[in-house]
Amino acid sequence: MKNFIAILAIFVVGLLGFHRSASAQDTPEQKVVQLSGVILNADSTTAIPGVNIYVPKKGRGTSSNRFGYFSMPVVAGDSVVFSFIGLKRQTLKIPADITEDKLSYILTMVQDEIALQEVQVMPYPTEEEFKNAILAVNVDAEPPLNRGNLSPQLLLKWAEEMPASGNENFRQFTNQQTQQTLDRYGPRPLPLLNPFAWAQFIKSIKNGDLRNRD
Repeated sequence: MKNFIAILAIFVVGLLGFHRSASAQDTPEQKVVQLSGVILNADSTTAIPGVNIYVPKKGRGTSSNRFGYFSMPVVAGDSVVFSFIGLKRQTLKIPADITEDKLSYILTMVQDEIALQEVQVMPYPTEEEFKNAILAVNVDAEPPLNRGNLSPQLLLKWAEEMPASGNENFRQFTNQQTQQTLDRYGPRPLPLLNPFAWAQFIKSIKNGDLRNRD
């Protein structure tokens, strides 16, 4: 009885091995092809870098370099997808009966334009509430926007408090550099012999600038 069971087990194992061998011989071996190419824009004048190139559901993919070039292995019968944000997605079908080991492809991708619906932004939930709020505004109670904004005193105060611009800062810096160079290497000027300085001093006395400072 034991011998019969052993012979039966050997027969079943051999039968399964023969079936697997026959199935492997019946299934044709898939051909691997090296797919490469260049991706250009619609005018074929500029390369597109960063395009996603992949085979869905197989985990194989790559992306184009800065020159638009790409290269990746594919299997005969695969569907290769090319996608990029703002461009229309394209699909390349690898022929199942291909005989070559290499396949070159030049792809031109066009812009994908999407027209969005018009959106109106309102400060109120409904147009009717907005109209009612506008009609309820008391114009006389609101102070005019330009009241006092253009007075000479206010403009003068703003001018005094306004910081210097970039041009003024640069001019002051260059003047300081020039004055330091003259003081270090050139003759020192004497203000007492400068007629313009005397004229400005006399004008300050007449205007009372010195008295105001005291």
